[in-house]
Amino acid sequence: MYDELTQKDIQKIQEEIEYRKLVVRKQAIEAVKETRAHGDLSENFEYHAAKKDKNKNESRIRYLERMIKTAVIVSEDSKEDEIGLNNTVEIYFEEDDLTETYKLVTTVRGNSLEGRISIESPLGKAILGHKVGDRVEVTVNEGYSYFVEIRAIENTVDDGSDRLRGF
Repeated sequence: MYDELTQKDIQKIQEEIEYRKLVVRKQAIEAVKETRAHGDLSENFEYHAAKKDKNKNESRIRYLERMIKTAVIVSEDSKEDEIGLNNTVEIYFEEDDLTETYKLVTTVRGNSLEGRISIESPLGKAILGHKVGDRVEVTVNEGYSYFVEIRAIENTVDDGSDRLRGF
């Protein structure tokens, strides 16, 4: 797994784990107990749904704990004129004659529909550390790559409001 995470990501993950253990787990256990009391378990849909929810919560807790255990901690610091983590970047895509704006984030916060791209994505890897005016080749795979130009960099502060990916 080895996700690249910041200290803020680790903190948010730990908060989610704590919430799931202290709140969601208790609710799930209570729901299983309550539905078990409704009678024949083989035909009790509510019981099976409650068990499924409980197991899903436990699976998420294990996933998050493993993510923290195997994470590589990355720094949010970058030079003023270079693209770094949590910078908002205006990029010109030569092939499409299109300009887009993205915020560079860690994998767990990435969401291209909301304009947040991961530093581990092909585009994120390619532009990391570059400056305004740089023309950068983005390699998607062995057979395809494209060029972008960095038009602007805005140093933004990570307020921690980005939701973590999950289920």
